[in-house]
Amino acid sequence: MYQDKVIWITGASSGIGKALAAQWATAGAQLVLSARNVEALEALKASLPNSDRHLVLPLDLADSSNFDALASAVVEKLGKIDILVNNGGMSQRSEAHETPLEVDRRIMEVNYFGNIALTKAVLPYFQKQKSGHFLVISSIAGKFGFFLRSAYSASKHALHGFYESVMLEEEKNGVLVTIACPGKINTNISVNALNKTGEKHGEMDHNQATGMSAEECARQLIKAVSKGKKEVLIGNKEIKAVTLKRLLPGVFWKVIRKQSAT
Repeated sequence: MYQDKVIWITGASSGIGKALAAQWATAGAQLVLSARNVEALEALKASLPNSDRHLVLPLDLADSSNFDALASAVVEKLGKIDILVNNGGMSQRSEAHETPLEVDRRIMEVNYFGNIALTKAVLPYFQKQKSGHFLVISSIAGKFGFFLRSAYSASKHALHGFYESVMLEEEKNGVLVTIACPGKINTNISVNALNKTGEKHGEMDHNQATGMSAEECARQLIKAVSKGKKEVLIGNKEIKAVTLKRLLPGVFWKVIRKQSAT
């Protein structure tokens, strides 16, 4: 079902984005690969089936000034956009009281404003063609707060409010939204997370090292998109906390405070 579909993936240079690119390329899709690391994107493109069909398009989520131009360039070159995967972002490893407001703003700029700015650039094309699908990579931290994640969790919570609204508003135009909430996934997200000084955390946390593979996460994401799911939780036993919070909030808070922050 993905043969010749044009799929634009942000954060494509590593982790979940890279795994999605590999699986969708194998399924016959034509990819637009975006991130800041051009060298990694070019290496990924070269490794994919039918590599000459795919497009490397550098993009910095912290600077949305050229997003309209980038969306226009994709449509001009490839004719359409079928799926936009808003996967790029950054995490955090610092307590709220020690985190300068500038770091909160930086995380929000990338994870929320950069994310929705690209959606706003692509949405007019979806409306015109009366079809399109946004796959939004939120997090289990978008369902509840957690240690060392105040700004990160806030940015992911914000995505839910925005995209649930878009989901309702754009149904009339044939536009779909899938909000994905991964739990512990084996990627470098903790290594690249910002600490209290705004520098990289620089460590692979135990939670990531022992988490679900990015490849399995990608497989489940593609399945969710194929089924047109509005929301999907992906991970191992940690995703049960979402149900626990909804059904037994008292038990949830007793359990969650005992979990390791890293």
